[in-house]
Amino acid sequence: MASTRLRFHIAASKLHKWLALIIGVQLLIWFASGLLMSWWPINEIHGDHLVDRATVEMLPAGLRLADPAGYLADAGKAAERITLRMLNGRAVAEVSGAGKIRLFDATTGAALPPVDAQLAKVIAKKAWRGSETPAKVAAVTSASTEYRGALPAWRVSFADPDNTSVFVAADTGQITAVRTGTWRLYDFVWGLHIMDWQNHENFNSWWLLGFAIGGLVLGLAGTVLLFMRWPLRRRRRVAS
Repeated sequence: MASTRLRFHIAASKLHKWLALIIGVQLLIWFASGLLMSWWPINEIHGDHLVDRATVEMLPAGLRLADPAGYLADAGKAAERITLRMLNGRAVAEVSGAGKIRLFDATTGAALPPVDAQLAKVIAKKAWRGSETPAKVAAVTSASTEYRGALPAWRVSFADPDNTSVFVAADTGQITAVRTGTWRLYDFVWGLHIMDWQNHENFNSWWLLGFAIGGLVLGLAGTVLLFMRWPLRRRRRVAS
C-alpha cells in the first residue's frame, strides 16, 4: 500500500512539474492580460472620451419630406427598411436591404453618391472632442485586425497623443469605429489572452483549448500533491 502511494505521489509530482514548465508561462499571460483588461475603463478603449458618437442630430421641425415611393422605386425590390436621419446638416433617407445601403435626399428624393474623403473628414472632425485637426484621410477597402466594420470606409487620422483614427463608412457616412493607441494595446493583449496571435478574434482554437485543459490538469495534480503532503496526514503516518 505504501509503495503504491509513493509511486502515485512521484507520478503526480512529475506531471505537475512538467505541466508547470510548459503551461506556466501562458498562465502568467492569462492572469496578467486579464488584470490589464479588467483595469482599463471600456469607454476609454472605445475612444468615447475622444469622439462623440452618442449625440444624434434631430430632423428639423416642419421639414417637408419627399414621397418615399420615388426613391424606393430607385432602390428596387431590395429595399427592406427606411431610416430618416441627419447627415452633416442634411436630411437623408437611408434605404437598406439585401446587405446594401443607399442614401437619398429626404426632401427631394434624389440619390446621393457615397461619402467621399472630404465629407468623411468633416464628419470625423464634427464628432472630435479635441482641438486637433484631421491629419490624413485614407480609403479602407479590406478588413484588417484594426478594422472589420462596413466596407468601403474612410480612415480619418488625428495627430493627437493617442494616434486616434476615426473610421467612417462610405455608404452611410456613420462613424463605425474609433481606434486609439490604447485600443491597439488592448487588442494586442486580447490576442495574447485568447492565443490568437494573428487575427485576435478566434477564442475557439486548439491552442487555447489544449492549454486550458493542461491548466486544469495542472491544478488537479497540485491539489493531489497538496492533499498527500498535508502536515496533518504526515503526522498521522509518522505516529502510526
